[in-house]
Amino acid sequence: MREPTFLILTALAAGPRHGYGLIQEVAALSEQRVTLLPGTLYAALDRLSAQGLVAPDREETVDGRLRRYYRLTPDGVSALDAETARLRQLTTAAEARLRPLRARTA
Repeated sequence: MREPTFLILTALAAGPRHGYGLIQEVAALSEQRVTLLPGTLYAALDRLSAQGLVAPDREETVDGRLRRYYRLTPDGVSALDAETARLRQLTTAAEARLRPLRARTA
């Protein structure tokens, strides 16, 4: 899973969000390393929706502009959980390999 996808799913794990809210939350989660442009975000949301990982939650009009909120689906929760476990396993392996190197440089 690519990092932007992981971050979008992670942002939605906190609850439904609209597009601009997702852009802000992804930036915050990544400590400003990942900046999603609207076109990139909506293409990703369309793809994730087609895969059944996210779904439209509701729409509302704010200051004359339509906001569409998205939510994580049960399949999205499972995908995020599996990717989190995969990343945890990789991190554990990397930490184990780094431990001896850190001891040598300390």
